[in-house]
Amino acid sequence: MAITESIQQQPLVSFIITYYNLPVDLLCSCIDSILALSLSPEEREIIVIDDGSDLSPMNDLLKYGDDMIYVRQKNKGVSAARNIAMDMVKGQFIQLIDGDDCLLSEPYNFCLDTLRGHRDADIITFDFTHKAGHAATSFNPPIKKSGTELMRSQNIKGSSCCYLFSKAVRSQLAFTPDLAYGEDEEFTAQLLIRAEVVYITDVQAYLYRERTTSATHLADEDSIETRLSHNMDMILRLNKLADVRPYSERIALQRRIAQLTMDYIYNTIQLTRSEKKLNETISQLRKDGLFPLPDRPYSTKYTWFRRLSNNAIGRKLLLTTIPLMKKER
Repeated sequence: MAITESIQQQPLVSFIITYYNLPVDLLCSCIDSILALSLSPEEREIIVIDDGSDLSPMNDLLKYGDDMIYVRQKNKGVSAARNIAMDMVKGQFIQLIDGDDCLLSEPYNFCLDTLRGHRDADIITFDFTHKAGHAATSFNPPIKKSGTELMRSQNIKGSSCCYLFSKAVRSQLAFTPDLAYGEDEEFTAQLLIRAEVVYITDVQAYLYRERTTSATHLADEDSIETRLSHNMDMILRLNKLADVRPYSERIALQRRIAQLTMDYIYNTIQLTRSEKKLNETISQLRKDGLFPLPDRPYSTKYTWFRRLSNNAIGRKLLLTTIPLMKKER
């Protein structure tokens, strides 16, 4: 899993850009942000995986020549697109990027320097930002933990785009193809419990561009039902996985499952604003052994949410207040 002398001919990082019906200028901005990093052409590999867009962006990508690989597939969803690209990569490490986002040079170069300076790394973690302004140029030293230790001690980032991970630690791990929602949370939890060495940075290296046309912003009844259903399926799969893992990994996964279950109840209220739907959700979670939420001091937010959601009066209060709150990514 470390960067060894015997594989120095491989690219250091393979960047996988998923693309589907996006403005081409955003895709080009994404590619340009990679080309601006402190990597030589031999150290990087860029794969653009087009998930069956209505119009191929290929003509606009010709200017990049040999700096990128373009792959077009029939529309199968982002999970299938990422799986295909991950099986293609030659790099020692993998970075996933959505085609409408980009990497911020100075913070991401710090992640690359961390990778170069710590040959035992399985994963480098970083944060995202919504602001495209001037990024910080001085950063705190990374913190070293195992993936299991990280998951047991704090809440993790759900987005797979916030992890620079080794091809070896990924091994055959794949995104669940049929999931349109929750695929990142399932993947990152499983990725982390595989990692012996994680370097945690506090840099904001990923620019996430919020677009009202993205899947997470669809507000029609069918999209909401699909989102909630897929997230429930993801939680149940992680819960099943936790049952068969060694003790330390099981405890780590159980914390993550509790957090995701809290988010699921929160989203049920935020998206449906229905007391009937909330009661149905609580009943189903109770049947699956996921409710009441475990009495653990995971975070202040979790503690208060657990207390309020555990009784009818508290749930009525949540139904009143949550729709007034700003949605979280």
